[in-house]
Amino acid sequence: MEGVFQLSRLVDSSNPEATLNEVIHLAVSMKPEFRKNEFIESFRDIQKLYAGAYPGYQACNTYYHDFRHTMMVLLAMVRLMHGASLQGVRFSEKDINLGLISALMHDTGYIQSVDDLRGTGAKYTLIHTQRSVQFIENYFTGNHYFAGEMKNFRDIVSCTEFNTMINDQAFRSENIALLGKMLGTADLLGQMADRLYLEKLILLYDEFTEGCVPGFDSEIDLFRKTVSFYKRTKSRFENEFGNVNRFMNHHFKERWNIDGNVYEDSIEKNINYLKFVLKDSQKNICDSLRRNAISLQ
Repeated sequence: MEGVFQLSRLVDSSNPEATLNEVIHLAVSMKPEFRKNEFIESFRDIQKLYAGAYPGYQACNTYYHDFRHTMMVLLAMVRLMHGASLQGVRFSEKDINLGLISALMHDTGYIQSVDDLRGTGAKYTLIHTQRSVQFIENYFTGNHYFAGEMKNFRDIVSCTEFNTMINDQAFRSENIALLGKMLGTADLLGQMADRLYLEKLILLYDEFTEGCVPGFDSEIDLFRKTVSFYKRTKSRFENEFGNVNRFMNHHFKERWNIDGNVYEDSIEKNINYLKFVLKDSQKNICDSLRRNAISLQ
């Protein structure tokens, strides 16, 4: 297969069952003895959490950081891990579960408890990573399989925080450090390569506004700064994250017989279109970005 491919044509991340099946397929290909029941149980619980069916929590009400976003990050994470495995990285069975569940739960900090009735989960934007770690710790309390793994979960998930200095982290092992770099990379790849990324920037601005994230005066200001954000992101991929993005090439070649990195191609397409819109139609930018007619709630 050659050319540019939409990621959704390979695996539809809006379909949780298709996503779960692909994750299990790749995990088992990395480690035939992978204990999938632990992951599947966590997957079902997080699915319930976002839908408002998990005890003690409301449904997700952040429309940028939603369950679909989590599925995209999870897919990007398992693809990076699979590509690394093809290149000789040896993940233990538990390493695989740690990496995948960290991706699955990395944004649970946006979910509000049932008695939290003010605003939306976006108000936690600046502290959502710490809240996600707390959710993980609470979720696995008393779990013997993950006993002693809370520091590893915390270190991996913290790599999704843009201000985290990866090189200052005291990881317990090289594999945990690699998983952290992969999750930080997957979080960015998953959202920026999304075919709806530009449309959803409007939703991200709403979340930033409620969460009191500084530095953005308007939607158009966020759109403009997204171009420079991408430049910083590429630098972070290559430096802080150790260029783990390179493992995507090996995954796509082995799994789909595609030469190249479909994520990079998709991101470049999004950024180039954004540049065109900013140059050509600033007065009607929101209309121009609704290429796929998504519902902006």
